[in-house]
Amino acid sequence: MSTPGLFAPGFSKLLSSIYLTTLILALASFTTNCGSGGSGGSTMPANTQITVALTSTGNDQLVYFDMVLNTITLTEKSGNTATLIPAPQGFEFIQRNGQLAPGFTTTVQQGTYVSATATVGAAEFNCVADIPNQGLTASTYAYGYTPDSHVTVNVPAPIAISGSSTMGLLINLDVLQSATFPSDCWEQGATWSITPTFTITPFDVSQAPASPQNGKVLGLIGEISAIGTAGTGFTLAAAEASAPPDNVTINTSSNTVYQGIGNFSGLTVGTFVDMDGALQEDSSVLALRIAVEYPSAVDTVTGPVIFVSDAERAIYIEGYNQQGSDYANAYFLDSQPFSFDNAVFQISGELTNLEDLPFVATFTGSNMVAGQNLYVSSPQLTDQSNPYTELDAITLIPQTINGTVTGSAPSGTFTVYSVSLAPYDLFPNLAVQPGQATLLNNPSDVEVYVDNNTQLLNQQPLSGGGTFRFYGLVFNDNGTLRMDCAQVNDGVAFSAPPTAAQQKFVHTGTVQQIRRELPGGMHETINVIKQQP
Repeated sequence: MSTPGLFAPGFSKLLSSIYLTTLILALASFTTNCGSGGSGGSTMPANTQITVALTSTGNDQLVYFDMVLNTITLTEKSGNTATLIPAPQGFEFIQRNGQLAPGFTTTVQQGTYVSATATVGAAEFNCVADIPNQGLTASTYAYGYTPDSHVTVNVPAPIAISGSSTMGLLINLDVLQSATFPSDCWEQGATWSITPTFTITPFDVSQAPASPQNGKVLGLIGEISAIGTAGTGFTLAAAEASAPPDNVTINTSSNTVYQGIGNFSGLTVGTFVDMDGALQEDSSVLALRIAVEYPSAVDTVTGPVIFVSDAERAIYIEGYNQQGSDYANAYFLDSQPFSFDNAVFQISGELTNLEDLPFVATFTGSNMVAGQNLYVSSPQLTDQSNPYTELDAITLIPQTINGTVTGSAPSGTFTVYSVSLAPYDLFPNLAVQPGQATLLNNPSDVEVYVDNNTQLLNQQPLSGGGTFRFYGLVFNDNGTLRMDCAQVNDGVAFSAPPTAAQQKFVHTGTVQQIRRELPGGMHETINVIKQQP
């Protein structure tokens, strides 16, 4: 039985685990900075409405990276300041690698802003690796609060805010510059740090967005917390890993596509949805697609599968998003075991060209493989005598891989790019585990299928030798990994040395550790490293 957790007014959250002792991350309370007024003239400067969205740029080495943004303050060239964030709010950034997350709308005094600062409350990141002689190791590095000196906000070019129309600002987390940790995820006594590094740039909010660059929101996952009085919208508690959910207003139209239900009437408070939409100027989202993967689900978990047992029909998931009755007051830091004896296997409806692929794209219990990104639905965890919760449904959902192109060739209406992954990527990292049900021929390579439906957002030419981030559905086709690609972005270096600022702040922290045996003789070591700087 897990230890229940709670939310406190300062966003404190008690994190609990079936296998771990209780870990409390106390979030510091910061006072929101108020924007200053004009320079003393008799005429008040005009204001402009700002729509703030969030994204990240990462090399897929981390499973999740969440934090509570307390304040974001812009500074105008005259010295005046403006506060962007109306109240502290939690966000998980790895699932937004190259994607867009709705944030908040505020009003900012017009002017030219040349710099910015931010304060961050609690922050934590997680990585998973298979370490020789130790087996699978999952490590969570956590700050109870983040010192202001650790946080950097870059403004590459002056931001001119003017006019009466709404303007978009994008907050991008540079993941590589925001975390320092051992290359193999865990070393006894190794130094580490959390140094959130953001970049703020303008972006367009289009009424008909084609990609995240102009307002398209993909793979927004959450639980409906309220139905609008007009019967055409709802409030979505969007999952944000261990941070509190982000409440997003969702509206529908006659063009909204429903999957798993017939229409809007199939949505109720407590329904879990996976959806796409168009960001609006008021930070609401106009739904383009609403999928209900299993209408009677009580709990849902999203994250990579890290082990598929050959001894029994069971999997372990490193679930960064956890919602439902059993997760309302608790967050499980380690991997969770599930049985799939009677589960329905499904493929996300986000990509619509599966039938056009030159291979048969399937997802079953027989070809599920460690490293794939899953969205699972389950009943309530009531049978404590059973170590595995029986899943109702397992849905394969899109994910981002970061790799180097080694070659390409045409195949029907597609161009197929051979992509080599970094050694720390989950697919090659997890493929060496004993006791797995499915083995890959070459877990370091993915064949990526690009067609006219793929959004090419990369600046460098998509050719051999280049490193790119590919977003799409990853299938195991008889031991070969193949991705149906929906989006391409410029890639991120496989590794990077710590910056001078990161070296300044590294420390060791306090470690909680537990080792457990999994099916097939596999062992898992769970480390929780926390620090109150």
